Amino acid sequence: MTSSFEALLPSTERALSHRVAVAQSEGRSPSFVGAVARDGKRVWSGSRSCVDGHDPDAATQYRIGSLTKVFTAVLVMRLRDEGLLDLNDPLEKHLSGTSAGEVTIAQLLGHSAGLAAEAPAPWWERTPGTVRPELSDVLGDEPLVHPVGRRHHYSNPGYTLLGSLIEALRGVSWEEALRGEILEPLGLTRTSTQPAAPHAGGWAVHPWADVMLPEPAEDLGLMAPAGQLWSTADDLCRFAGFLAQGDDRVLSAASVEEMRTPAAPPGAGDWEGGYGLGLQLVHKDGRTLIGHTGSLPGFVACLWVSVADGVAAVALANATSGPLTAVVAADLVRIVADAEPRFPEPWRPLPEAEVDQELLELTGPWYWGTYAFGLRLGPERSVALEPLRGVGRRADFRPLPGGGWIGLNGYYAGETLRVVRRPDGSVSHLDLASFVFTREPYERGDAVPGGVDEAGWRGL
Repeated sequence: MTSSFEALLPSTERALSHRVAVAQSEGRSPSFVGAVARDGKRVWSGSRSCVDGHDPDAATQYRIGSLTKVFTAVLVMRLRDEGLLDLNDPLEKHLSGTSAGEVTIAQLLGHSAGLAAEAPAPWWERTPGTVRPELSDVLGDEPLVHPVGRRHHYSNPGYTLLGSLIEALRGVSWEEALRGEILEPLGLTRTSTQPAAPHAGGWAVHPWADVMLPEPAEDLGLMAPAGQLWSTADDLCRFAGFLAQGDDRVLSAASVEEMRTPAAPPGAGDWEGGYGLGLQLVHKDGRTLIGHTGSLPGFVACLWVSVADGVAAVALANATSGPLTAVVAADLVRIVADAEPRFPEPWRPLPEAEVDQELLELTGPWYWGTYAFGLRLGPERSVALEPLRGVGRRADFRPLPGGGWIGLNGYYAGETLRVVRRPDGSVSHLDLASFVFTREPYERGDAVPGGVDEAGWRGL
């Protein structure tokens, strides 16, 4: 059986259009654009506007605010992959002279550096960047408001530091690095630091009356890496495909997956979400969404990606407050993923070259004490260890060059699984983080820590 996801069902499209219409109406936004992508390709977009006959479309630019941080984080990860820095390096090693030199690059990416949430007054989002010509103007006299590395505390100045770090190591402006290393390779031709027609204008809608004021669109200067960008639903759908699958021209799939991994515990009262390396992580409607929200005066935005479903959604509005773009984008993902779930890949046997009799002999049941586990062989000599009944510590493992496997997730992430053989070459047991897995539960003569009672198993 084959399937095509080129177009959505009419009923699905109607549900999406209705959700955008409700968002524009209830959020009292001058305009609202929504879009959905599957596997990096836009399959639907829709919009509503307060001006009849002048609806924006997927090529209309909106300001995306803190979605900019994802692009900045990708640039930093590229520096790491090129060996120009380590995520555990203190900032001072590469960018000297700041008052926050002891914080690490990873802590800046994951907002656990303890830095203040905002730059000192005046409000940086509504004033020109010339008000803050130096990093000291962005950080203020006391940049740290929490102990370094102890908690997640969202920080816009932290991403200003990362932008300056990029410039120091690349020798070009943040904007030039962004354009050459991300926008051009991915074909994001409508993403820019300044608005390019057609673009929406930013508006403030009065909270108690149906009247509006135009919002200023300032050039943020040093703060640009935290929130400067303008983009379109089309470009963000394409960027969503990159965040799900990677692109070796920009960042490998493994490094993008690393960005999606929680980097710091969520704050109190925020247990449904978290933060990776430049990406927000949200658990919603039984699925995990990655991406980012964004806002600047006159605009709110959101991009969510469900990697497991292969579905992404964009929500863009040109109002300072009101439209709940994060909720709408999650709803757009849910509508498509629930109504038209993706087909699984067809089952296929392993390639003949990957069939190894020694590995096949390791498959099947193993026992940690009396807990029953099954070892399953996967592609490219990977294995999975999973409980055979009830809940337990399931983990996937990839092979190591010198033998054995390294854990990829769960309790055993980063731990080594290895086969221990007897002098005659036969398999004695599996060793995993000092835990012994044997073919039988507490079999006498096996390498069971603490030994086995000589009387063996018995009744009451």
